[in-house]
Amino acid sequence: MKSIALFFLAVASAFAQSTTIDVEYGRVGETVLKLDLHLPKAGNARLIVYVHGGAWRAGSKADVPIAGLLDHGFAIASVDYRLSTQARFPAQIHDIKAAIRFLRAKSDLFHLNTDKIAIIGSSAGGHLAALVGVTNGHKALEGQIGEHLDQSSDIACIVSLYGASNLQSILGQSTEFGLKMRVPALQLLLGDVPDQVPDLAKLASPVAHLDAKDPPLLLIHGDADPQMPPQQSQELAKAYEAKKRPVTLILLPGSKHGGAEFYDETRLKTMAAFLTKHLR
Repeated sequence: MKSIALFFLAVASAFAQSTTIDVEYGRVGETVLKLDLHLPKAGNARLIVYVHGGAWRAGSKADVPIAGLLDHGFAIASVDYRLSTQARFPAQIHDIKAAIRFLRAKSDLFHLNTDKIAIIGSSAGGHLAALVGVTNGHKALEGQIGEHLDQSSDIACIVSLYGASNLQSILGQSTEFGLKMRVPALQLLLGDVPDQVPDLAKLASPVAHLDAKDPPLLLIHGDADPQMPPQQSQELAKAYEAKKRPVTLILLPGSKHGGAEFYDETRLKTMAAFLTKHLR
């Protein structure tokens, strides 16, 4: 997966006007929080915040499999956040929201259009992206990180690629292989399995936060995913529909957890059309 992501980044970077790595957006004690900013040729670009995957405990902002969206004129801020080996939930959400506030505060410096910001995430990053997107203004999840608390962390639209949506139901939907992955990952993220920390598991579940103001959502998931149950995306789509919010669910036949087909020309065009529509 990493080699695929780096390939797409290398190809897209050829078209990028500039890439700035390790931009500090906040600090927590001795921990420096950073992002990489990839800009297309055109200035005043619409902004995507990208959240990497890695079971909440691994991964890096250097992996940007959606980098092909630079060719569609979008800027991409790939954000590192405290992993579950460093801090438990909701630290990850606090960090990402701080990055969004930072980017809005520095929009003139980086020549960004941040009136409306999109968020995209893959795998665990898809879960975090969805949770950030459906909790605009949520006091418990906003956090107090960074120097720009006067700025909004609101998100205008969400793309979740094979991400979780309900940590209270995920283990019951998981395959035996999936349980081997998810149980230790959730124990690190939440401090225990969801049944033992139900309030925290609910707080960490996008489906538990939906209301009539949630931003448009695009979900892409493989229907043969052995790691992240496709029922997670189906559950979130159904909950969105119940709230009469705009949602599109794309299930890729035979696809598993990630892979080049999630970032090919067809999927990039689908994402670009969705982003263009909702970032106008």
